[in-house]
Amino acid sequence: MRRLLKVLLVVLVGLLGYGVGLAQPYVLRPPLVPGQDAAGDPAGARAVVSLDDVGGRVLSVRPEADADILFVLYPGGLVRPQAYEWLGRALAGRGVHTVIPEFPVDLAVLDAGRAQRLVDHYAAGRPVVVGGHSLGGAMAAAWASDHPDALAGLVLLAAYPPDGDDLTAAGFPAVVLQAEHDLVADGDAVRGGLDRLPAGTDLVVVEGAVHSFFGRYGPQAGDGIPTVSRAEAEASIVAALTDFLGRVA
Repeated sequence: MRRLLKVLLVVLVGLLGYGVGLAQPYVLRPPLVPGQDAAGDPAGARAVVSLDDVGGRVLSVRPEADADILFVLYPGGLVRPQAYEWLGRALAGRGVHTVIPEFPVDLAVLDAGRAQRLVDHYAAGRPVVVGGHSLGGAMAAAWASDHPDALAGLVLLAAYPPDGDDLTAAGFPAVVLQAEHDLVADGDAVRGGLDRLPAGTDLVVVEGAVHSFFGRYGPQAGDGIPTVSRAEAEASIVAALTDFLGRVA
């Protein structure tokens, strides 16, 4: 009996250790350090990057001069906000103030209404566009469906609205960017999501790109194989968003 209890104790300790190991990536998230990403152009290098507290931490990337538009960007699931600093810097050179909130354990689904606090704090009467990558895009679309009058546009990066969120009657335009070799976001679901978005929504295929090319967080399990460089894909992403944001500002 004593030996059996010892065996059971060893098994229990092993299971607890295994559970802690599984939970560690969710509980111990990497630090949020602003201002460490490389700037792709002189305007991006002059962007003002700060870590603000607006009901939680927010990575703010704004132009050196006044911004023309506010872009609230929800990160992908389990992705840190700084993975999208590169995009904020690129858009700052085009008059866009990008704010990227940090979510509990980096899951936007745990606080999908966060955009409201950011709009209240940062918009100052400027047009507001919300968007996000992957899971973050789905949660941004869900918020947009509940606040259509607050927005000038919606940006979905490898994302689509959740089932039940119908934005077809929304008065704002939307754009969907889909990576050509994305094996994480189901391509049929992304294209099918267009049926729940405003009429005339643009679908832009980023040629040669994969799911993880929207953020700088490294390769992602289950993703496809890119056929272009990250720099080429990022240039295409910035060009598509610059065109869209320029039309809604």
